[in-house]
Amino acid sequence: MHSEVSLNEFEKKISITFKNKDLLLQAFTHRSYLNEHPESRIRDNERLEFLGDAVLELATTTFLYDRFTDKAEGELTGLRAALVNTRQLAVCARELGLNGYLRLSRGEMRDEGRARDVILANALEALLGAIYLDQGYGAARDFIAVELFGRIDDIVTRGLWLDPKSRFQERAQEIFGLTPSYRVLRESGPDHSKQFTVGLFLGEEEVAQGIGSSKQEAEEYAAREGLIRKSWT
Repeated sequence: MHSEVSLNEFEKKISITFKNKDLLLQAFTHRSYLNEHPESRIRDNERLEFLGDAVLELATTTFLYDRFTDKAEGELTGLRAALVNTRQLAVCARELGLNGYLRLSRGEMRDEGRARDVILANALEALLGAIYLDQGYGAARDFIAVELFGRIDDIVTRGLWLDPKSRFQERAQEIFGLTPSYRVLRESGPDHSKQFTVGLFLGEEEVAQGIGSSKQEAEEYAAREGLIRKSWT
C-alpha cells in the first residue's frame, strides 16, 4: 500500500514532490500501527500533527483577516473554528483520498464514523506539518488555500460559523423549556493531543455526541450534530 509508487501517486495528486519521502510516510502513520509494527523505522504522526495544527491556524487566521475586513475578532474566531474543525478537515482528507494511505492497526482499520473522522483530521494536519518541513511555509499555505479556503463561502451562506451551542440552547428552551447540558464521556490520546468525546443531553436524553481536540470543540461538534438530529438547522 505504501510503496514508492503509491507515494508518488499521492504526490502527483497534491502537486508536491517531497525531498524527504519519510516525512510523507510519517504523516500517514498512526500510533496504533507502531503497536503492531514495533520494528518500523518511521515514527507516528503526532509530532507532525502538532506542527501542522500551528501552520493551519496561522494560514487560516491570515486568510480570514484579509478576506473579512469588516468582521470583529469574535466573528473571525467563529469563522476559523467552522473552517478547520474536525468535520471539515475529515471531509477534506477524504476528498484527497487519505483513507487509502493511512497506516493503522487492524482494529483501527475497522473503525469508522466519528473516530475515523478524528484520525483523518489529524492525518491532514500531520500532512501540513510534513509539507511545511519539506517545502516551507509558502507551499503549506498554498496547499491549505487550494484545499480549504474555497469552503468559506458555503460556511458563511449557511451560517455554520455561528455558535452552534447558542443556537441549540435557544431552540431547546423555546420548544421544550429545557436547558441542554454537556458531559465528557471519554478522553483518549496523549497529553499534547487529547481527544474528548462529549455527550449533549436534554434532561436524560442523549441527543448527540461530539469529538474534538478540546472539550469546547467537542461540545460545539455535539451541538452541530444535535441541530441536525432535531432538524433545527
